[in-house]
Amino acid sequence: MEYGLPLIGDKFPRLEVVTTRGTKVLPDEFKGKWFILFSHPADFTPVCTTEFYAFQKRYPEFRKLNTELIGLSVDQVFSHIKWSEWIKEKLGVEIEFPIIADTGRVSEILGLIHPGKGTNTVRAVFFVDTTGYIRSILYYPQELGRNFDELLRMIRGFQLSDSQQVAIPANWPDNELVGDRVIVPPAQDMDSAAKRLKDYECYDWWFCHKPAISDKK
Repeated sequence: MEYGLPLIGDKFPRLEVVTTRGTKVLPDEFKGKWFILFSHPADFTPVCTTEFYAFQKRYPEFRKLNTELIGLSVDQVFSHIKWSEWIKEKLGVEIEFPIIADTGRVSEILGLIHPGKGTNTVRAVFFVDTTGYIRSILYYPQELGRNFDELLRMIRGFQLSDSQQVAIPANWPDNELVGDRVIVPPAQDMDSAAKRLKDYECYDWWFCHKPAISDKK
């Protein structure tokens, strides 16, 4: 069976994977939850170690957002286990999320190996929503570690956008123009364009914003 590379808006492909926490079937394993699948070039490498440490330190925050994590590289499961043990022993952090031991099949399906950057997986990040659809895909080269606070910000932004049917501005919640406010969807006709100038704060009818509604009690 031939696969096209997955795109934003596609259903995440159904994959059976071997992990440090047993065999799992994606996306079924995380049904009803968001999940982030992220690949790293190799175990026992410095940048990847800093990334796993950063992900684990934020794991409780991701879980509060109904979001699970699952890592991946083309390493055998015993390598993942030994590396996780090293991180716990040397850095004092236990890796609680599963890590996929890929034979190369998953990487091929998801487009994680970019020949121009070598034979290892690049630092890819897939955001998958509660219904199993891909909401975002990020790629980083081997030499650049990821910003994990940005990944948390993206999950918060996706969930806010979904719950309130709004768009999220640049650098939210610290946007230079509207601060922590959110963008009202575009008007669909002339009447609604005129009305929104009365209902919202606007730079113009096509650029209106409002406070985000907090779900905190």
